[in-house]
Amino acid sequence: MNKQLSVNQLAQPLLQKLLQQADMLQLGVFRHEAGCTIVDAGVEHAGSAEAGRLVAEICMGGLGTVTLQADDHFAGWSNAIAVTSTEPVLACLASQYAGWALSHEKFFSLGSGPARALAQREDLFKELAYVDSAASTCIVLETDKVPPLAVIEKIERDTKVVADNLTIILTPTTSIAGVVQIVGRVLEVALHKAHTLHFSLENIVSGSGLAVLPPVAKDFMTAMGRTNDAILFGGHVNLQVRGDDVAAAKLAEDLPSCASKDYGKTFAEVFKFYEMDFYKIDPMLFSPAQVTVTNVDTGNVFTAGYLNADLISLSFS
Repeated sequence: MNKQLSVNQLAQPLLQKLLQQADMLQLGVFRHEAGCTIVDAGVEHAGSAEAGRLVAEICMGGLGTVTLQADDHFAGWSNAIAVTSTEPVLACLASQYAGWALSHEKFFSLGSGPARALAQREDLFKELAYVDSAASTCIVLETDKVPPLAVIEKIERDTKVVADNLTIILTPTTSIAGVVQIVGRVLEVALHKAHTLHFSLENIVSGSGLAVLPPVAKDFMTAMGRTNDAILFGGHVNLQVRGDDVAAAKLAEDLPSCASKDYGKTFAEVFKFYEMDFYKIDPMLFSPAQVTVTNVDTGNVFTAGYLNADLISLSFS
C-alpha cells in the first residue's frame, strides 16, 4: 500500500470530467447557497450508467478502473460492472467504503469517496495509518435529498476544505447512476470482509471484481435489496495476496457470502426478517458470491463460493 498516494488529488481529474460532461451524462450541477457544488445524478435529473461508472472511479480515489460490460452468467441479465485496482486497500477502504455517517434531524446518509480520507472521522483510518491532504475534495452520498446546511457545514469543517472547493455528488439507490456506483463496490465489499476477518491488509497486492447489474427499482427497499443481491449472489472477486497458503486458503473459504448463517434468502427478505434493523444482520453476509484468492508467493490458487442464478432471478424479477 503506497501511503504517498493522494486519493483526493487523483480523483480530481475524474471529477472535472464528470462536471464537464454533465449535460451528456444527464446530470444536474448547481451551486448550493453554502457555496459548494452539488451534482444531481438521479434526483431531479435522470443520470446515466456512464455517470455511475465515473462516480465509482471517483469513489475509488482515482485508484481503480471501472468498466461496463456484457456478461452471460445470468439468463436475462446481461449487463455487468467490472472493477480492478492495483492499490485495492487505499482505493476501497480509504476512499470507496461508505463509512462516514452524516445526519441532521430527518436527514441521514453514508458518505463515501476521497473526502473521508481528509475528515478522518472513522477508526478505520487509524488502522490504515493513512492521512490525505488536499485543497479540494468531493463526497458521494447515496440519497435522494440535497443535504441540509448543517451537514454541508460539517463536511467543510471536518475536511478543512472551503465551500468553493467542495463537491457533493447525490446518487439515489433508485437511479441508474446509483445502481452502477453501488454494485461497483463488489471489490470493496471483499476488502471490507477481509478486514473483518482480520486478514493482513498489507498482504493484499491487487484485486478485481465483476458483478451483474440489476434493473433500477422504483422504491428504495427493492432497490437496496437488488443492489446488495447483485454482489451477494452475482459478484465474483479475484484477490492477489502474499504470505502463506494456510492464510490464503482460509481467506478464500471464509470470504464468500455463502459462509454466512443468513445466506439463502434475498437481501430484502433477510432485512424484513430482522425487522428492518440493518445491524441485526450477520456482518459476514456482506460479501461477494464467489472468491478466487491467488497467493503470488507460491502460485497456488484457492476458490470458494458460487454464483446463485436462482436468487438473482428471484431478486431482479
